Amino acid sequence: MKDFNGKTAYVVGGSSGIGLSTAKLLASLGAHVIIFARGKKRLDDAVAEIKGSTLSKTQKVASFSMDVSDNKAVNTIMNGCVEEFGPPDLLINSAGRARPHYFGDITFDMFDETMKMNAYGVWNTISALVPHMKVRGGGYIANVSSMAGFLGVFGYTDYAASKFAVTGLSEALRSEMKPFGITVSILCPPDTQTPGFNVENLTKPVETKVLSENAKVMTSDAVAKGFIKGIRKGRFMIIPGFDGNLTYLAKRLVPGVVEMVMNSTIKKVQKRMK
Repeated sequence: MKDFNGKTAYVVGGSSGIGLSTAKLLASLGAHVIIFARGKKRLDDAVAEIKGSTLSKTQKVASFSMDVSDNKAVNTIMNGCVEEFGPPDLLINSAGRARPHYFGDITFDMFDETMKMNAYGVWNTISALVPHMKVRGGGYIANVSSMAGFLGVFGYTDYAASKFAVTGLSEALRSEMKPFGITVSILCPPDTQTPGFNVENLTKPVETKVLSENAKVMTSDAVAKGFIKGIRKGRFMIIPGFDGNLTYLAKRLVPGVVEMVMNSTIKKVQKRMK
């Protein structure tokens, strides 16, 4: 998908962070943008921002309050949107959350909530919209995972589980959707300055904070630009930023070295904590 002018984009999780930045960028490229999130106030504010980025007054910008973890609600809302706006040319799944903790402090309910939002949420929106995209004869699905979707990071056991699931789902779906003209990509951003990232920092274990100190934090606008660039090129794995790509290559080519560096850092921190 190289031209977004006149295309219809559904952005799930489009009221803040990477989702909102991507929605605004798509609007600036001429796309009709429909965003989905839970909070009505945030949605209203986001719509105002997106409208301020449009190329023309004929572009449609709308929002719907939706809990991605609720399968029945997602199906009802998405089917209604398709009736009103047509199937999406581009579906972006950006809803998600992270609450890093030591594994022993993560309750089943916390794990369950993370999986339902991050993994089930992606499944729910895709399963609701793929039938419509097949009938229309094509489209593009772009799921937001994380670098924690290919690299297990201390303190992110439940989050990594959910994001590895999104990575696996996307890879399998990519192969299955090709005959229907539907392309699938996955975004794996590094630490990104968003409202959600600020919340993450409140519960990070000390070891996780030290590991994060060596990583560059990107802005959501910079991530969105890399995201759209990757979609234009039809890349499956989209990793914005030089450091992120270097980490991905290292994880694939020399995983032992990556593990050694991480373990060495963690041991030093734990030694100081004793």
